[in-house]
Amino acid sequence: MEKEFLTWQDVDALADVLLPQIAGQFDVILIITRGGIVLGGILAEALDIRDVLIAAVEFPRASQIEELAWPTFLQFPSDALLRGRRVLIVDDVWDSGRTINTVRGRVEAAGGHPATCVLHYKPARSRFPERQPDYYAALTDRWIIYPWEVDRGPDLATVTPAVYLS
Repeated sequence: MEKEFLTWQDVDALADVLLPQIAGQFDVILIITRGGIVLGGILAEALDIRDVLIAAVEFPRASQIEELAWPTFLQFPSDALLRGRRVLIVDDVWDSGRTINTVRGRVEAAGGHPATCVLHYKPARSRFPERQPDYYAALTDRWIIYPWEVDRGPDLATVTPAVYLS
């Protein structure tokens, strides 16, 4: 699969595609970690949405059970924070769609009104042909490398921080 490396300016331009579509429509943003953290923060700030929640979902990685495995919710807001609210579920990419649709289902079960939002949608890889993101900035079939995913390496932990003069 061909890789595409994005810059921060690329991400900013993609967020600008999403903002007019979603402005004024949501009470809360539910960010899927870790991929949705940056986009969720950008959208929350730009739309002045102060209710920002986190969902962390993990699926077993064993290939024998991957298709049938139930996820583990490592973090998820209480039903009371979602019930009756318009919830924008944010992630960076809809690849298989499994994670974001799992989160959508749990929001619906809590009585929330979910919509999904991603920077990139990969329809050819989606396991949900009857569904697509409610909002997306771009279609792709490439492997997207976001600027926050650039390998910084473990050696940075030993770098002496810069000294700032006050």
